[in-house]
Amino acid sequence: MKKEHLFILLFILFTACTAQTNVVSPKENRTPKSLNTPPKLVIGIVIDQMRYDYLTRFYNKYTDNGFKRLVNEGFNCENAHFNYIPTYTAVGHTSIYTGTTPMHHGIIGNWWYDKFLKKSIYCVDDTNYKTVGSSSDKGNRSSFRMLATTITDELHLHQNMNGKVIGIAIKDRSSILPAGHTANAAYWYDGSEEGKWITSSFYMNELPGWVKQFNNLRKPDEYLSKPWNTLYDINLYTESIVDDNIYEGKFKGEEAPVFPHDLPKLKLENEGNELLKATPFGNSFTTDFAKAAIIGEGLGKDDFIDFLAISFSSTDYIGHQFGVDAKEIEDTYLRLDKDLASFFIFLDDKVGKDNYTLFLTADHAAVQVPSYLEDLKIPSGYFDAKRFKTFINSITLNHFRSDSLVENISNFQIFLNKEKITALNLDIHKVAQTIVDEAINFDGVYKTVTAKTLQNTNFTNGVLQLLQNGYNQKFSGDVLVVPNTSTIIRERTGTTHGSGYNYDTHVPLFFYGKGIKKGKSQRYIPIIDIAPTLSNLLQISFPNTNTGKIIEEVMER
Repeated sequence: MKKEHLFILLFILFTACTAQTNVVSPKENRTPKSLNTPPKLVIGIVIDQMRYDYLTRFYNKYTDNGFKRLVNEGFNCENAHFNYIPTYTAVGHTSIYTGTTPMHHGIIGNWWYDKFLKKSIYCVDDTNYKTVGSSSDKGNRSSFRMLATTITDELHLHQNMNGKVIGIAIKDRSSILPAGHTANAAYWYDGSEEGKWITSSFYMNELPGWVKQFNNLRKPDEYLSKPWNTLYDINLYTESIVDDNIYEGKFKGEEAPVFPHDLPKLKLENEGNELLKATPFGNSFTTDFAKAAIIGEGLGKDDFIDFLAISFSSTDYIGHQFGVDAKEIEDTYLRLDKDLASFFIFLDDKVGKDNYTLFLTADHAAVQVPSYLEDLKIPSGYFDAKRFKTFINSITLNHFRSDSLVENISNFQIFLNKEKITALNLDIHKVAQTIVDEAINFDGVYKTVTAKTLQNTNFTNGVLQLLQNGYNQKFSGDVLVVPNTSTIIRERTGTTHGSGYNYDTHVPLFFYGKGIKKGKSQRYIPIIDIAPTLSNLLQISFPNTNTGKIIEEVMER
């Protein structure tokens, strides 16, 4: 019996000792450090109008530390697409950062017809606020038309408004919308005077000292003081068509759209420092300012996570003017690659290679110049918007004895005059359906659909699904039109975007840095998956109208 008691006593002592050794101090962390320590700085990079094939076409000419660094050390989503129509700049930036489509976030274009105000409105105009940093009205801006929160908002909310969120882009909309409603600052370029970075009183009443110091450097004067020539021998630019061709637009004052572009001379006829936007040096200027922001704001230096949203806008201006296949585009991306390489090395040095996470994508892509495609016998063309309006009015006149039933036609949407339709005792749905049935016969139209159909039918694939994702019941038109492939509203030089075809939807998407594994995926990934993926990485709430999904294969864990 004594032996039994001794055994029980020894067992109790052993159990107590074992339990004691397994006690975890409140200060200890049982989760591996790599899974529990978020990055100090998150950087979102959006390249305006970058097609996916710019990555592959020019790949052999890129440096090792720019795009190739993301390919070799990051996670490459090779089949990333926008999953809605329309593919415009404001819509793209908003969808990336809100994790949803215009159906939910409310930004349905850069400009759109407001059927309540009865006028065209700009996505970030807001007369409640004033310009900070110049005497122009280009700072009368805010994010109030965006109805959803962004990942940048959710990061701020998660940290009780600690941490800094800053947006930077030459375009106001490309800075304001990604930075969200709660941003510490958003900065954009005003070239109307000396060429300055400005902001809105929505964010602050005076520019910070570091911004003033940067503006005082007068870098636009420096960048526009010499001609734009090719970075390398132009004869090596074999991925582009001949330099002197009929498919490219010209700067005012130029006889031909060819290198070198005499920027000091052209500056006089192209709105002075505004010219910087339409050169690759606008991207370099943006890179310079992003570096200054990191130093000036001390981003990535404290216990809270900071977020820097950067958009490179000059690629879009150059693409619109010269088109997809121009040597100017090739040179722009080779120069952008060097800017990115410089920025990544800067991040390694100032923030620390293991302290930041970034993604890089585009807000949309672009179509080849239709006149160029026509000469190659590829179906393409130009949509005559003026003739289309006349055609639509003739439909309503023929069927309803009135050519005043249409209030506005823009962005391939038809807004009906509801007051007139009611006064004539007409059925608005019958009017809309009649237009749909007849408008399909117009040259250049591929599909037409009523708003009622988009509200009552769930399209699960194809172009109508994309149209439905981009349709907002409150703001969109009563009839929506889809043009034929490679058919645009524009003069016969340069290019544009906005459709749901692959040339507009397929863009690069990379994740890189802390918490991201090396690899690639060929599966279809909608662009709205970026925000929930980053939210999961940071362990914060998803944006409030998010419809995207986590890209699980991106995560180290």
